Amino acid sequence: MAEKIAVLGAGSWGSTLANMLVENGHDVTLWSRNEEQVKQLNEEHVNPRYMKHLIYSDALKATTNMKAAVTDAKVILIVIPTKGLREVAKKLNGYLAELQQKPLIIHATKGLEQDTYKRPSEMIAEEIAPANRGAIVVLSGPSHAEDVAVKDMTAVTAACEDVNGARKAQELFSNPYFRVYTNSDVIGAEFGAALKNIIAIGAGAIQGLGYHDNARAALITRGLAEIRRLGVAFGANPMTFIGLSGVGDLVVTATSKNSRNWRAGYQLGEGKKLEDVIDHMGMVIEGVYTTKAAYELSRKRQVKMPITEALYHVLYEGEDVKTAISQLMSRDLTSENE
Repeated sequence: MAEKIAVLGAGSWGSTLANMLVENGHDVTLWSRNEEQVKQLNEEHVNPRYMKHLIYSDALKATTNMKAAVTDAKVILIVIPTKGLREVAKKLNGYLAELQQKPLIIHATKGLEQDTYKRPSEMIAEEIAPANRGAIVVLSGPSHAEDVAVKDMTAVTAACEDVNGARKAQELFSNPYFRVYTNSDVIGAEFGAALKNIIAIGAGAIQGLGYHDNARAALITRGLAEIRRLGVAFGANPMTFIGLSGVGDLVVTATSKNSRNWRAGYQLGEGKKLEDVIDHMGMVIEGVYTTKAAYELSRKRQVKMPITEALYHVLYEGEDVKTAISQLMSRDLTSENE
């Protein structure tokens, strides 16, 4: 059944999902702060800053007016970088209260809030009153926007404590090339989605330095162990981390040039300065900020995360990447199960 859906955030992932939902038969309005971007989407059906080669459906509507976008929407999909999520959620709460709406909230944000270390669903729950929303669903998994845009086969997870919320998201997004599985482990899905960006930076860095497949496989595998340890410390189901929002998302993000986190790491491995990498990217590199939050959180919870710690020293203390790798490889020998 066709639904009226608002998508907040017109970056590569938000705009691609919005376009896919239109093609799935839904009535979709895409919100962006950028007037030029909205004009291009409405008049030329393009979004060149984020998706150079995608021609969007002429049925997709774009607007800079958030209230207009969410009016009568039964579902709201939020695809906002972590650092802007709370502000957007707070504004959304005001509009929903005014409109007396209680939509299903789905988010596809991957990160942890600085200083509070809150997951995206926690931030949304704090800013949008229960009276103004239904369940909160996390959409995550191995899904580069560039691949979804060309209808490459993709499988992701819709995680929600309310199984009906997860099933609703499953129905909305699923089509012949985009398959959605349900899960009730919101904590695991969000930790997997956030922390894989850290490991992707590391994977890019070792390739930028000239290391090969053995090194990348070792980093991804031991990185997954770190992700699982921190997630489980907060109550996640360990099995989630061998699923789509765990190992699936980690593998695609740590091996693909479509990943901005991998590209950022690769440039660091080549010897470029972090500030130059960020300026050159032109888009948010979530893993840079997540590294700091995860490092601080792991120390508070006394969870061993040596790869994350090494990347923290590289990103925030200026340590040489080669030195960080050398120190990782020369740590005390231990069991794989620790």
